[in-house]
Amino acid sequence: MRIASYNINGINGRLGILIDWLDETQPDAVCLQELKCDDGKFPASALEKAGYAAIWQGQKSWNGVAILSRGREPVETQRGLAGEAEDGQSRYIEAAVNGVLIGCLYLPNGNPAPGPKFDYKLRWFERLRERGKALLASEAPVALVGDFNVMPTERDVYAPDRWRDDALFRPEVRKAFGEMIKDGWTDAVRNLHPDENIYTFWKYWRQSFERDAGLRIDHFLLSPTLLPRLTESGVDRHIRALEGTSDHAPVWIEIADAG
Repeated sequence: MRIASYNINGINGRLGILIDWLDETQPDAVCLQELKCDDGKFPASALEKAGYAAIWQGQKSWNGVAILSRGREPVETQRGLAGEAEDGQSRYIEAAVNGVLIGCLYLPNGNPAPGPKFDYKLRWFERLRERGKALLASEAPVALVGDFNVMPTERDVYAPDRWRDDALFRPEVRKAFGEMIKDGWTDAVRNLHPDENIYTFWKYWRQSFERDAGLRIDHFLLSPTLLPRLTESGVDRHIRALEGTSDHAPVWIEIADAG
């Protein structure tokens, strides 16, 4: 089973790129972030023609998350996170796909930091952690997938010293990610590639992609019951090289069938 994550950065403007990538790679489940459209403008029919059923939580102009499933309907289990009833941002959706529970997330950016946006990011991280604890307690095979807006280690950023005060790399955020690891989650990509420089995002300016001045901010956290089935991971960097593409590249993992 291939599970992918792709911050599409505007699904309707990049629908052709998305569908071509789906046709090329045929992942079994896909977590999309930054849909940047309201629910009524989500291109469900186009994705259905491409072989994918979907659930989604849109938001006009901003945010938005979706889970696509090839050849079957994803079974929604939750949307949104508990703990902040007034939070109207579309950043979390969860579903069962082919026997795996998948939480698709788009964690807040948090800049400028310090400030209210950074405070919101830390609160959201804690709410995610609480949901994560409940999922771990269920002992189900679970993957938390998406754009975490965190570089966990210096190996995950091309020039660490330039990012010390950024909300994606501040110690509070890296600590929050580390606390989830302590809870029992495993960073799947780093688990398979402990010593490699792997990036999933490159800014649009200053030829960041051409210089490989990237960040690894798109992650897969796997529960202990799913981790033994992890076999492979990769980044489809060639999608980032296309004209009019997202500033993220699709990232994926391979999960063996349950024994």
